[in-house]
Amino acid sequence: MTNEALLTEYKQSGDPELKKILVMRYSYLVKNVALKLRGVYLSFAQVDDMINEGIILLMGALDKFDLSQNVKFETYVSKRLRGMIIDLARRQDWLPRSVRKRMREIDTANSELFTQLGRVPTDKEIAEHMGLSETRYQEELAKTALCNVLSLDMLLDERDSDVPAKHLPQSDVDAQPEENYQKKELYAELKRSISELREKEQLVLSLYYQKSFQMKEIAQVLGVSEPRISQIHSNAIRKLRISMQKYIYGT
Repeated sequence: MTNEALLTEYKQSGDPELKKILVMRYSYLVKNVALKLRGVYLSFAQVDDMINEGIILLMGALDKFDLSQNVKFETYVSKRLRGMIIDLARRQDWLPRSVRKRMREIDTANSELFTQLGRVPTDKEIAEHMGLSETRYQEELAKTALCNVLSLDMLLDERDSDVPAKHLPQSDVDAQPEENYQKKELYAELKRSISELREKEQLVLSLYYQKSFQMKEIAQVLGVSEPRISQIHSNAIRKLRISMQKYIYGT
């Protein structure tokens, strides 16, 4: 029986044995998210602990999931798992001030050069603008990688929470034309921003988020080092975050 059919049967029957099977089948989602974001929480939690928390969340998600919403359960629970880790990171204030400061400096340099050049600046141009060697710039960029990933997630989450319909029952939310339009517009803008990335950046994002490849596997596909893949990933996420920030806040 497929996961979808099993989930439907569980939602209809509430059979605890079916729930155990579903937890086993979907546990890989918990592990995937926990491993991808492990750099965020390793300062205050272990991977095994985060997986255990994720399993508890998964069990609750099976009960709360609404089949009528026409959303894949994998998508639903993955977002909730990432949200759990983001909330933990917020509460723990995991990011050092020095990294936050450097991230702001990189963003400022990027914005200033974009205004001057009328295009997305290259790494070399940003490094020169900041008075750094390109190697040193890449090192600093790598330190902000996880912050870029989380801040993009947080930015999109905050944009969703600004919509009043978000606080309505889900059936009412779906009935709101304005809510649906805003969501479509937001993700259309995100899609447009992705299309403006360099080819390698798009490929890395596709392999990492859609195909669930690990950085090491992507490095093998592209024939480059794992640190280089991390740099490409970080650059792509930073560009998306800046682009979405401008779209959402007009700044």
